[in-house]
Amino acid sequence: MKYVGCLFLLISWASFAQKMELAPMIQNTSIEAKSNLKSNGSLDSSFVFKVDTLSLPFLDDFSTNKFQSYKGDYSAAGVTNQVYYKLLNNSNSTPFPSTTFFTNQLTFKRTYDIVNNVFTDSIFPAIQVKVGDLDAYPIQYQTLDVYPPYFIYDTIGIPNFTDTVWLNNPIYYQDSVRIFNMSINEPSKLWIDSYAYHNYRYAMNPRSLGVVTFDGLDQNGFPYLINTAVTNYADRLTSKPVDLSGLSASDSVYLSFLYQPEGFGDIPEASDSLIVEFYAKDLDQWFRVWSTEGDAVCPFKAAHLKIAESKYFKKGFQFRFRNYGSLAGALDNFHVDYVHLRALSSYDDTLFKDFAFVYPLNSLIKEYTSVPWDHYKNSAVSTMADSLLIRVYNGSSNPENYQNGQLNFSYNGLITGSYILQGFNLAGQNINFSPRTFHTSFHNLSNGAQFDKSLAGNEQLFEVKANASAQFPNDAVNDSTSFVQRFYNYYSYDDGSAEAAFGPTGTQSRLAIAFESYEEDSIIGVNMHFVPSVNNVSGKLFLISVWSDNNGKPGNLLYEDDAFSPRSPVYKNGLNPFHSYYFRDTTKVAVGKKFHVGWRQLDGDRLNLGLDRNIDHSDKIKFSVDGGNQWLSSPFPGSAMIRPIFSTALDPTIGLTENTLKVKLFPNPTDGKLSILLSDGKEINLGEIIDFTGRTLLKFTGNELDFSSLNDGIYFLRIPNLPGKLFKVVKQ
Repeated sequence: MKYVGCLFLLISWASFAQKMELAPMIQNTSIEAKSNLKSNGSLDSSFVFKVDTLSLPFLDDFSTNKFQSYKGDYSAAGVTNQVYYKLLNNSNSTPFPSTTFFTNQLTFKRTYDIVNNVFTDSIFPAIQVKVGDLDAYPIQYQTLDVYPPYFIYDTIGIPNFTDTVWLNNPIYYQDSVRIFNMSINEPSKLWIDSYAYHNYRYAMNPRSLGVVTFDGLDQNGFPYLINTAVTNYADRLTSKPVDLSGLSASDSVYLSFLYQPEGFGDIPEASDSLIVEFYAKDLDQWFRVWSTEGDAVCPFKAAHLKIAESKYFKKGFQFRFRNYGSLAGALDNFHVDYVHLRALSSYDDTLFKDFAFVYPLNSLIKEYTSVPWDHYKNSAVSTMADSLLIRVYNGSSNPENYQNGQLNFSYNGLITGSYILQGFNLAGQNINFSPRTFHTSFHNLSNGAQFDKSLAGNEQLFEVKANASAQFPNDAVNDSTSFVQRFYNYYSYDDGSAEAAFGPTGTQSRLAIAFESYEEDSIIGVNMHFVPSVNNVSGKLFLISVWSDNNGKPGNLLYEDDAFSPRSPVYKNGLNPFHSYYFRDTTKVAVGKKFHVGWRQLDGDRLNLGLDRNIDHSDKIKFSVDGGNQWLSSPFPGSAMIRPIFSTALDPTIGLTENTLKVKLFPNPTDGKLSILLSDGKEINLGEIIDFTGRTLLKFTGNELDFSSLNDGIYFLRIPNLPGKLFKVVKQ
């Protein structure tokens, strides 16, 4: 069996029987979209960077970002520039004057003999020209035959009667770009590109903080080819040049790394692969030296590749990782960790000796990653975590003595408290960490650690750093982790990073997330993080709902949106952006300590709410597909990215943006024939007639609608130009 030795998760991206679905994302909003291209796409004034050459050893545990960044500085020392011309003389490669134009069509001189009423044509001789492509660097030239961009008409017998007729917009014209050259000397940066995704969330039980993930998204978090079924090479991670000159096969130079398929992402199929290639500088050629096919998630495996061929022992050797898979999104995931290139190794030298946190900490408060500051400081009982989970990995081949860890709290850069991490639950009270194993401990902070409650204000941020040490020397920085404890005006379970999309399916299905606040209060809206997935559902409708609690399940309905003002999922640019949905008419909804927030959806499609798969609060997720009669539990581990917004002194002045597009329906009531007038005078590209359940009964185009075939009753008109708006139509 192919899955022997792997932890095969009985979770797929397909539908479960209870109509709750999990799906991969097609976009990664954890990546800040950026581009080095100018707005007009021109190469002019662009920088070309020459990176430094590294020496052995080469080691990246991905605890920090070691991708080289590129920022051009025209005033930096050593910056040079060169002008490249589009048109060069083929014989001596000198540029033509700026007024030069050529055409690729034959041109000629026509001579008229008006006495004999005949003419003769003489074709202009071809001119060989080097034509450069100024849209891509390095500039590539090709030699072409071109011609003068005009015709000459000469009439014999009429003195000085010669016409020159110029072509309009000749295809070849002189142009130029100026390219700046800048050298980089930053040996702490190891990689020349950043197509793969450096993160701390996607791998399952990594050996340390940080991995690099390969999928079908580019460096900006967008699909290489959206809405396609194309599979090809996608991400790559390329090392800087490394100096291997002076070494040979006898020096036992090895490249080692750890790898894992799927993780918390999407499972790569057997036809997908992760590969490693070596670059032979003198041959200017890449060679594939290793590959593995897609599989279900397993513990990280080690690869150990010996460099033995003489063509690689040069100054300028490089290696790179590439993945082959879908180009349509965050699909077919592979994760890589602990990349180590060094000499004097051996075939069995695959140990990565490190003592490291496995995951970063997210929060020190009970249950949540954020709560309103006034709720925290007003609580009469401690709301600090009573079971803070810390997971570490002992990468040593020997048992290591347990060392106390430590937490430091800082406020505005000043340490305000230090606390010892004690109480590791080691098997049989053993004082040692077993070799090459994961160890989990739980720490009770409720009897000592506390954030400074005397601080005034409505929001607070505290810097937290945790250390967990072993006795053996540890050169990496994985034995510490830091984060910011946030106190905003909402409650949140998630860490801010979505690894999947999920939601119930079926018309009138409901999703509800349970919360237990530190004190009773009122909520004014809900933050939600919707992620693009397989289908674009930004035009689908739902009603925000708030319920009381009934023994852990939604009880009485405390609030629901007006049926005539439904909401739609909003996709936003930025780093894991949430969209704030405020209640209608700035309503404040009083809730007890226990309540549920979510939605009732009018459409049957999955709405693709973000799911944080690193923090499991799936016990707080309920859904119903039978009108709320029966509430079911989510089958997927994770935290729903929904955050109820509480009423505080930070209550925003809610400005509801009114769509200026007006709609007039007449006659209404109607016998089934309806005219629709839009204030902008445009025709409707697509509209729908739906019933009370949200079921689409009729689709139409244009501004005249005939739904006389439907029974008499009340219907709703939906127009995509007005997302979230329904117009009541009465047929009688």
